Amino acid sequence: MTTSLKPPFRLDDKVAAITGAGSGIGAAIARRFAGQGARIAVLEIDANSGAAIVAELRAGGADAEAFVCDVTKDLDVQQTFARVQQRFGKLDLLVNNAGIGHVGTVETTAEADFDKLFAVNVKGVFLCTRHALPLLKQTRGVICNLASIASLIGIADRFAYSMTKGAVLTMTKSVAIDYLAAGIRCNCVCPARIHTPFVDGYLQKNYPGREAEMFGKLAAYQPMGRMGTPQEVADLVLFLCSDEAAFVTGQAVPLDGGKLVF
Repeated sequence: MTTSLKPPFRLDDKVAAITGAGSGIGAAIARRFAGQGARIAVLEIDANSGAAIVAELRAGGADAEAFVCDVTKDLDVQQTFARVQQRFGKLDLLVNNAGIGHVGTVETTAEADFDKLFAVNVKGVFLCTRHALPLLKQTRGVICNLASIASLIGIADRFAYSMTKGAVLTMTKSVAIDYLAAGIRCNCVCPARIHTPFVDGYLQKNYPGREAEMFGKLAAYQPMGRMGTPQEVADLVLFLCSDEAAFVTGQAVPLDGGKLVF
């Protein structure tokens, strides 16, 4: 019996398309994948942030390209994946990370806010998956979606956001079972609160002068007493997209600091 000497979690020669990769969790995933040998297609609506992360990745020796893409628009997404194929020749991995948040109950959620969240968090995952699948079928590729702990439990004042992340979870399971015979795996990650610039901006806007106090409350929501980091999310996404997870599909994997246990 021979034992493979290949280091674990390598993505050498894999092409990964990551939506919303210009900042936060998406940027952390792009860095982690590039460090493991992947070639990175950054799909980002903000041209400046997309260009910045690509410049960083290239400086580290990675093959990366930025594609300005609005994930809510069908033609834009279709044309973007055509450009990805033209640039890299194939697609092995899709990470549906792009998303937006919202605070509110069903009564305090405006119709416009509901529609915007649905367009980005649900329709965006649908469109990117739909147009990536013809390429992923050729490589027996992998899809990883960013859901949320809100997909699994109730969270106060997150009505519309929870609705969208519940949809991401069920889309994950549907794609996993529909494309199992094509050799495509599809999973999602369900993080609790993750400390990103979005959190800091939210606290500055809504709790001026009380940022530290409210940060402590958000951190205490997780039994471990802290928020997760973008790097920890990236590590879990890396595992699910790697060959080491070849027997894992259709799963919603929590990254929750113990919230679902206690």
